[in-house]
Order: sequence, then structure tokens, then C-alpha cells
Amino acid sequence: MPSAYVILVNESDDQIGTMEKMEAHKKALLHRAFSVFIFNSKGEMLLQQRADRKYHSAGLWTNACCSHPFPGEDTQSGALRRLQEELGFITPIEKLYSFIYRAEFENGLTEFEFDHVFAGIYDEPVFPDQQEIKDFCFKGMKEIEASLLSHPWKYTAWFAIAFPAINEWACKKFGKRIAELC
Repeated sequence: MPSAYVILVNESDDQIGTMEKMEAHKKALLHRAFSVFIFNSKGEMLLQQRADRKYHSAGLWTNACCSHPFPGEDTQSGALRRLQEELGFITPIEKLYSFIYRAEFENGLTEFEFDHVFAGIYDEPVFPDQQEIKDFCFKGMKEIEASLLSHPWKYTAWFAIAFPAINEWACKKFGKRIAELC
């Protein structure tokens, strides 16, 4: 299987090169990424527990999916591709915002990402790839927020950083339908 490459970027998200994914993570170089947040029509967020075989953050809970666009691939197209690969569905998504974060892991790898955040709504069956996802569930925003405060070690670094803005977006998007969830 050929190695995956990531798009190296500067702090303005301008492409400055490409590099093999694991090398970029070993060298802690800033690269383009995306995080997809999916909600059902009740306003509950789809969470996935990363498979135990993942190269970092194995077994932790996080958003629906995240990854890196391929060189030459539009970021939103990459997000839709990965949604299909990991969860077995595609649904319309909208770009919400971007942020840069850096997280170092015990195995010597570092995520240093310019992360593009997308969100969508989906109410049909989910077909997770068991090589990527150990478990999944839908939870209300208040329940997730409480769990993040009481058990932060159960979640990925990027999820904890992105959650406040996603929570604000979801409460505005779903309004009174999920008032008890916000």
C-alpha cells in the first residue's frame, strides 16, 4: 500500500509542500487537516471511539471523522471521502471555521494541524469501518460537555479544542429543539 502524503502549509494555510504523513508527524510540521462533526436532526452529536490500532489517540472518543486531504484534493472533498470511508455514508457538510493546534503524543508523534472544521446533519444508518472505529454513539451536547469536564482524558486533543465553538454552532442551528441539550 503506498504511503499517504499530507499538504504542508504555513499559518495562512498556503501550501508550501507535501510530505509523507508519518514523516510530517515525526517532524511536527504544520499540515492541512479537517474535522467533520455530524449531528442527527434531534441535535445529538455523532461520536466515534477511535480503533485500538490507530497510530495515536487510540481508543479515545472524538468527532465523526478527521483526517488530511490528499495533495491536489479539495479539503471539503477529502472530508466527504473520509466520512464515506470511516462511517459508510455521505451527507452535505458546511465549513464552519478553521484553527491551528499542536498536540504531542507519547509515541513521539506530533499533530500540528491547520484544521478545517465541517458540520452536517444525518439521520440514516451508520456503517463504521471496524479498522478505524471501535464504537460510535449519538450524545447530547450537555452530556458531552459534562464528560469533557469530568473525564477529559477520554477525548482526543482536537475534539476538546473544537468543542466550545461546535457547541455554540449546534445550539444556534437547532435552537429550541435542543434547548435541553445545550
